[in-house]
Amino acid sequence: MFHYTTNTHRRLRGHPVIATSERDIPVSIRCSVNQPSPAIVPQSAVRRLPRWALLLLCLAYIAPGFVGRDPWRGADMTALGYMLELAQGHTPWLSPLLGDLPPETDGLLPYWLGAWAMQFASPWLAPEWAARIPFVLLLALTLQATWYGIHDLARSPGAQPVAFAFGGEAAPADYARAMADGGLLALLACLGLAQPSHETTSYLVQLCCTSLIFYGLAASPHQRAWPLLALAAGLPGLVLSGAPTLALLYGLGGAMMCLCDPSNAHMSRARPRVLGIALLALAVTVLAWQLDLWRWRMAWPADGLKDWASLGRLLLWFTWPAWPLAIWTLWRWRKQILSRQLHRHLMLPLWFVAVSVGATLTTQPADRALLLGLPALAALAAFALPTLRRSVAALIDWFTLLFFSVSAIAIWVIWTSTQTGVPAKPAANVAKLARGFEPEFSFMAFVVALVASAAWCALVWWRADRHRQPIWKSLVLPASGATLSWLLLMTLWLPMLNYARSDAPQMRSVVSAAGHPSCMHMFGLGRGQIAALQFHGSLRLHALTNTVSCPWLVWARPPEMPLAPSMGPPWAPDLRHWTLQTIQGRPTDQNDALVLYRYSAPGFPK
Repeated sequence: MFHYTTNTHRRLRGHPVIATSERDIPVSIRCSVNQPSPAIVPQSAVRRLPRWALLLLCLAYIAPGFVGRDPWRGADMTALGYMLELAQGHTPWLSPLLGDLPPETDGLLPYWLGAWAMQFASPWLAPEWAARIPFVLLLALTLQATWYGIHDLARSPGAQPVAFAFGGEAAPADYARAMADGGLLALLACLGLAQPSHETTSYLVQLCCTSLIFYGLAASPHQRAWPLLALAAGLPGLVLSGAPTLALLYGLGGAMMCLCDPSNAHMSRARPRVLGIALLALAVTVLAWQLDLWRWRMAWPADGLKDWASLGRLLLWFTWPAWPLAIWTLWRWRKQILSRQLHRHLMLPLWFVAVSVGATLTTQPADRALLLGLPALAALAAFALPTLRRSVAALIDWFTLLFFSVSAIAIWVIWTSTQTGVPAKPAANVAKLARGFEPEFSFMAFVVALVASAAWCALVWWRADRHRQPIWKSLVLPASGATLSWLLLMTLWLPMLNYARSDAPQMRSVVSAAGHPSCMHMFGLGRGQIAALQFHGSLRLHALTNTVSCPWLVWARPPEMPLAPSMGPPWAPDLRHWTLQTIQGRPTDQNDALVLYRYSAPGFPK
């Protein structure tokens, strides 16, 4: 939508003229305007998004997933295990071990943050709750840094909308705020952000540090203190969380863009800023070298088309709906990209996205590497908003409305089925997939889910009520729909997800079968299984050696290996004096089993 005003129109009509496309603007006005950018934005299109609504949306996104959830198997449980070992003084701070195994990632900062929070909050909070406090703040800081980074990019000269011949174009401050609101909504709408950003792992620390670096580079032409502080925290934080290569690439690439920025009217003023960024990048390189954090874990797809197809699907759904808007931005702003001038509002986020996609193609896990590109991708998506046609905006609204409404209805129907048995088929499917699950009813979770669903209905009504002017309007439904789905999953489905994705049922069954001992020997357990047994079973695990100090042995036997030790491979343990007690599989995967043995050698105390 385009909005222009003239004194004649004010005298004759008494109100401004609204144009639905660029063609609707009279030729006399269009031809008299030099168009340095494709953004044609009237003042009416940058109406302020209410702060209370934006803050409430962010709160509704951040809180679910951190409150009431058990530690989930995998990276979340493993990280908690190392944090507990550090907080309880069972392992050195500079070389932590979990069951004699060092961490898979080199960065220790996430484990330090969780352990410090545990020590500070003890005994008022449970360890798993205390460990999440710094990560809640990290996610909030990620959203804030992304907003301010896009805000400063939108203030750059190359990002400004077209100046109308007779006035009425968006004011720079209002335009920058509206673009930042749209970018934050685009970030919240990304489907891949939800789960990784709510886990107490190094990936959330890397995401926060990346957003700080992004903000520091975006704001460096406009401010001094805050961008420098953000870079001084983000670059070392990225190194200490296990991504020194990305820190070096972000820092040197950002310094080069600041050096080539056409908005630098006086290079003498830009040189200290460029030099400072380059020195910070080199300093973190030396830091990584001194701490021996340089590891080249490049893993190019080896299975040919199968791996490439999997990566393609990941890129499509993980970054949805930001990537179509980012492509639209590159198309509509192509003249600025192909020009000799380096426009920061396009090239800076494009550099961050390119580095993230490159890391996605060459490292594992790929989705966690792609996570770091979401703030910059949201910035690119934001700059598509001033150029969207009404038909494209309507398509986004209708698709989002149908997709998230159907998702919400499905979540409610399955939850109702597990609670009441009507309809019967969803409850039967849940019982089949999660054997032994007993449905639970939480009045608080039900009320929160009901309020969120009512808010979604009210938002859909607002969006259908011809609110066409704000440029951020097209991302309100995607961001709110993603938040609604995540909130419903973390309230109505939380007992089911805890049962299916947590190691608690399996580990408690193993410990209960052994009579709740204080220690066990172990063999073949992974880091996550060790952490889960020690956390859920409240016991200590010792590696299996020739000296037997505990009467119990837990073995993570490979599914294809028979129980008879004589038929196993050479690395299998000698079980001649061990008696098989039970085999406990996970409720959702019986092949993922733990085998429990009891020592029965003569003379060993019972």
